[in-house]
Amino acid sequence: MLTSISPLGERARGHRWGTTVTAYVVASVLGGLTIGAALGALGSLFSPQPIVAAAVCAVAAVADLVRRLPTVRRQVDEDWLSRYRGWVYGVGYGYQLGLGFVTIVTSAATYAALALCALGGSLVVGAAIGSCFGLVRALPILLLRTATTPDRLRSVAAGLERMSAAAGRATVVVLGAAAVALAVTA
Repeated sequence: MLTSISPLGERARGHRWGTTVTAYVVASVLGGLTIGAALGALGSLFSPQPIVAAAVCAVAAVADLVRRLPTVRRQVDEDWLSRYRGWVYGVGYGYQLGLGFVTIVTSAATYAALALCALGGSLVVGAAIGSCFGLVRALPILLLRTATTPDRLRSVAAGLERMSAAAGRATVVVLGAAAVALAVTA
């Protein structure tokens, strides 16, 4: 789906890439804020402990190593690309992305981020974590800014594919480091 919203694709549909991407990023942040605030409010009803957050990060790191995740088998509706204006599907795709769990989940880091929203123990902390989550999920679309020709789009897509494995390894490292840092502060 990421490569569908490229400057080349948006131009072909008669839309402005900048407008679509802005809507996408803002909506992803809002989706993250929404789910984060809700989970943070729920977490405020309990007494979350930092050691639990450390365990969540450790389990997520191991889950990403084994690559067996529970997930839904749903993607965003690609028909929106031809049915709606760019900003409309930008908002729709971005918000779903920011929520984190309504489409296929490819990394346990998604579940860890959502759990950490609740384990933050407050609506404000959950909203902050969720907003950051939504922003980080949306930013890769900016890598498509140079995809203005079919050859350039193929090249950028191939580069994204090559970076995928390294990003997965980096995610495991970050989750492991977070687990250690949280355990030390517990």
